[in-house]
Amino acid sequence: MPMTDLYDKIISQKGGFEKLIAKIPGFRGYQEMQARRQADTLLRQYLGDRLEQAVSRFTRLENDILDGGKGLRYMTRTREVKSKLQAYTDIINTANPKYSGMWASVKIDEAALERIYAFDEAQVRYIDELEHKIDTLGDALKSDDFSQELESIFDSAVEAIDAFALRDSEILQLDSDLGGRRASVPSDPSSETWHSRPDDSDAESASLDDLNSSKD
Repeated sequence: MPMTDLYDKIISQKGGFEKLIAKIPGFRGYQEMQARRQADTLLRQYLGDRLEQAVSRFTRLENDILDGGKGLRYMTRTREVKSKLQAYTDIINTANPKYSGMWASVKIDEAALERIYAFDEAQVRYIDELEHKIDTLGDALKSDDFSQELESIFDSAVEAIDAFALRDSEILQLDSDLGGRRASVPSDPSSETWHSRPDDSDAESASLDDLNSSKD
């Protein structure tokens, strides 16, 4: 699926912050600056744990395929599917966030928050989808042909990886915006006022110069 179409699909399917809270224990979102880093970590841990379980489930099915005498026919594709699932898991578990502006004490507007939550929720949906499709594959092993089920798992894993890349891009753009806003805010709000006032010592010096001039 083209990235622009995938982006529109994710945004159109957003369900709201409440669904994430219901799914991910301890998740409080990104509105509070102190909770942003923890929210990102909790999401990754939640996704990573479920993905590892999905990969383990798929590996057991792969062994069943081999033991059932159909290994030669499906060996190449099962390995490719498992490799894609593992790649998705590794991206979730090992990718270091490349954003720092997200942790700044700058308020994130509601529209930006909704977009991030949409991408977070999409990742949860992909895990749900993969788990369901792996279960469907397990049921299909009784039949002579389950290549369609394998292809479906592979396609979902590819799309999930693309969606996670879009999430990173969305946050990086927000990170850039927040970083710019942070840089534009004076560290000392009174600094401009202070600089606009003449320094007392300068004023005193100027008065002495005027007095000396009048004496001359």
